[in-house]
Amino acid sequence: MKYIFPKNYNFKQKILGFIDYSTAILNLIIGFLLYFILNLLIKNFSIKLYFFIAFYLPILIFSISSIRKESFVSIIKYIFIFFKNQQIYLYKKE
Repeated sequence: MKYIFPKNYNFKQKILGFIDYSTAILNLIIGFLLYFILNLLIKNFSIKLYFFIAFYLPILIFSISSIRKESFVSIIKYIFIFFKNQQIYLYKKE
């Protein structure tokens, strides 16, 4: 089967249809960092699991929900630019 996509349609490759690859890679990196930090600080497995779920689940839900079909990486970039340049009020249309 051959599908025809309109020229104004922005086609992005996604994992399981709802999360793009850059967001998934960022989620994996954050998960590994959180796992290694908890491994250093906590020895009990059940407490480590509770803390991992408590810290990682909100990040995962926020990245999957994707505000206005934007990727999690671009939202983090926009937040960083905002905090860096809080006094600059310039509308830039792309």
